[in-house]
Amino acid sequence: MAYAFGRNLLLSSVGFERLIDAFQQLETGDPASRAQTYPPYNIVKHNENDYMIEVAVAGFQQDDIEITAEGNKLSIIGKVKANAQGEYLHKGIATRDFTHQFTLAETVVVRSADMVNGLLVIRLENVIPDEKLPRKILIGGTAKTVVEDRLAA
Repeated sequence: MAYAFGRNLLLSSVGFERLIDAFQQLETGDPASRAQTYPPYNIVKHNENDYMIEVAVAGFQQDDIEITAEGNKLSIIGKVKANAQGEYLHKGIATRDFTHQFTLAETVVVRSADMVNGLLVIRLENVIPDEKLPRKILIGGTAKTVVEDRLAA
């Protein structure tokens, strides 16, 4: 079913092959493509350009967490260090190793990361370059004319 959807989408789209491949991986049930559920997280959209990822990291210290942005992948890895606080009679706060990976659009950049009230807060911004902003295309105009028209606006 998703393949038919993807095939139909490709008929009127250019450059979305990776997106279609991602949908097909989700359909196959590949364990690597399944979303991680621990620790829980939120993705918040503040406006058209500002986003935030919140990850519940109670029990983790800053040096237990590594955040890496490489290409369009944002990886968050939490590794628990040995705890020498004594014997737990009840341990209800889960602190096990985890990995979360997020795929970011090419125009999204990581602005900051902080720990606030047991949450890891990562701020993201969608930075659209001038050449990606909408512009009027002149019929019969040369590429130079289109660029000059955009710069004059």
